[in-house]
Amino acid sequence: MFKLVTSPLRELQPLNMAALNKKMEKERRCNLRSRLRSCQPPIAEELCVEETSQWSLSLDRLLASKYGTEIFQAFLKSEFSDENIEFWRVCEDYKKIKSSFRMSYRAKMIFKRYIQAEAVREINIDHKTRDVIRRNMKTPTTVCFDDAQRIVYSLMEKDSYPRFLVSDFYRALLRSMSEPV
Repeated sequence: MFKLVTSPLRELQPLNMAALNKKMEKERRCNLRSRLRSCQPPIAEELCVEETSQWSLSLDRLLASKYGTEIFQAFLKSEFSDENIEFWRVCEDYKKIKSSFRMSYRAKMIFKRYIQAEAVREINIDHKTRDVIRRNMKTPTTVCFDDAQRIVYSLMEKDSYPRFLVSDFYRALLRSMSEPV
């Protein structure tokens, strides 16, 4: 009635972590290249070398650029750390809401996704800020996420942004923009 299923010998061998890490790194580089390539068609039409090189002056300049924000987010996705830029962008959109009903609904969604403990895309903020935002949820305003947004901006400015500037991702983009077509 029952069959004994045996695994090939190689599956029973212990994992070679160095080989596994090397393979994962190779896949990450391939994903990075494909994401960069997927960003290039609109960039070729609307983005110039000057704007792209201006991103290295400050995080503000990068985030002020539509494509800069998208490319920075693609870079962060390749590092599995894009929740901060995602939260920052959601907050920027949230501030534009005029309807109090929509604002209340959106605030609850933002809180549930990014702020509450164990949230799906939980951002790294202190307990005190989290409590202030929790209290603000009773009557949400356009500024109820400002403290968290400042913290996230600071984290990106001190950590993610410098890594982006020295990344192959950004350097390859600059090279491709400066090469003759």
